[in-house]
Amino acid sequence: MKPLPGFRDLFPEDFARRIYLVNRWRETARRYGFVEFDGPTLESAELYRKKNSGGEILGQLYEFTDKGDRPVALRPEVTPTLARMVAERHRDYPKPLRWFNVGTCFRYERQQRGRLREFLQFNCDLLGDASSASDAEVVALLIDLLRSFGLTHKEFVIRLSNRQAWYEFLGGHGVEKERAGDFLNIVDKMEREPAEKTEEKLVPFGISLASLREFLECSKIPSLDPLLADLEARGLRDFVRPDLGVVRGLAYYTGIVFEAFALQGNLRAIAGGGRYDRLLKDLSDGSADLPAVGFGVGDAVLLELINEIPAAKVQEEAALKADAPTQLYLVIAAEERRLSALSLAQQLRSAGWRVAFSLGAERVGKQFGAAEVYGAAYAVVIGAEWPRVKVKRLADRHEEELMEGELLAWLQENRNLKAEI
Repeated sequence: MKPLPGFRDLFPEDFARRIYLVNRWRETARRYGFVEFDGPTLESAELYRKKNSGGEILGQLYEFTDKGDRPVALRPEVTPTLARMVAERHRDYPKPLRWFNVGTCFRYERQQRGRLREFLQFNCDLLGDASSASDAEVVALLIDLLRSFGLTHKEFVIRLSNRQAWYEFLGGHGVEKERAGDFLNIVDKMEREPAEKTEEKLVPFGISLASLREFLECSKIPSLDPLLADLEARGLRDFVRPDLGVVRGLAYYTGIVFEAFALQGNLRAIAGGGRYDRLLKDLSDGSADLPAVGFGVGDAVLLELINEIPAAKVQEEAALKADAPTQLYLVIAAEERRLSALSLAQQLRSAGWRVAFSLGAERVGKQFGAAEVYGAAYAVVIGAEWPRVKVKRLADRHEEELMEGELLAWLQENRNLKAEI
C-alpha cells in the first residue's frame, strides 16, 4: 500500500526538513510583527464559489457532500478562510491586521515537480491598509523569507505586475472589466502553450497576439513606482523586476500581483500573491470592506529549490544537525552504574537537554556509534570511575573530566557548548 497520488509519507528525516521550513516561516513573519491564526481544513464549498474567489481553483476542489447533506470542500488555499474570519470579527482588532498561517491545503491538480495535491502552505496577509507601503511590506517579507534559507538575488527574483495596468489595456481595446478574469487566464498560461492556441483564445476579445506581446514587452509600469522606491530604500531593489506577464490565476486580485521565481533549474513559481481589495466585501455581503494584500508559499517547491542551491543546502544541513534529536548521549561503560545513569539522564532532561542512552547492555563502541547516528554533539561516559564522568565532544574527540554533580552546571554555564548542541 502506498499513499494516494500527490500525497506524501513524511518519515522523521522528511519531517525534520518541514520543521526547518516552518521555523523560518514563523521567525520571519514575527520579525515583521505578524501574528499566527488558523481556520478549519474543511469549509463549505460555497465559500470558494463566492464572487471573485474562485478562478481555476474551482476545478481543483476536493469536494463532496458530508453526512449532513452539506456541500463541503478541503481547503485549496487559506485566503477565503482568512476573509471569512476577518469579516466576522474585524472590529475586535486594531488595523492594519498582520496575520499569517501555516496549514495544510489540498488541490486536485496534475502532479509535477514541486506541485502536489496535499501540501503545507505559508500565508502572510496585511489587511486594512490600501497604500503601496503595505504592498512593499509584504513583498519585503517574502524577500527576507527566501533570504532566510540562504538564497540571494542570484538565485531568485520577485516579478511584479499590476492588474490595473491590464484593466487599462483591456479598456483601450473595448473589453469590459467583467471579462478581465477570462482574459488574464489566457495571459497566465501563454508561456506554457503554443502561440497558435493563445491566438485562438484571443479571438473573442478582438485582441491580436502581436498587440498583446507588444504590451507585455513594456518595461515601465508607472503604478509600481512607489513600491519600487520603498524597496530601494530598504536595499531590496535587486530582488524585484517589473513584469506584466505576471497576472496570477486567481480571480479576486485587484491591484499589484507578484510571483517569486528561481533563476536556475526548472521549477514553477516559488511563491505568489497580490492585492485583493474587494474579497472581504464580497464574502461578507458588504459588512466588512477592508483592503488587503498577501502571498502564499508551499513547502514542496521550496524544498526542491533548496536541494538545487548548494549554499541553501549546506545551511539546511547545518540547521538540521544543530536540531538533532539527541544533544547528549550517555555511554554506560559499566553496566552496574546503569541506575546512576538513569538518574543523571532524568536530571539532564528535566533541565531541558535532549538525552538518549542504550536501553540494554551494549558494547561501548556500539554505544558511541549510536551517539553518532542520533546526531549527539557530546557523549557522557559513565563507568567504574563514577561519580567522575568523561564528556567527549564527538566532532573532534576532545574530552573533559567532571564530577557528576558538576555536569549540569557545566553544561548550563558553557555557552559555546550550548550553541553547538
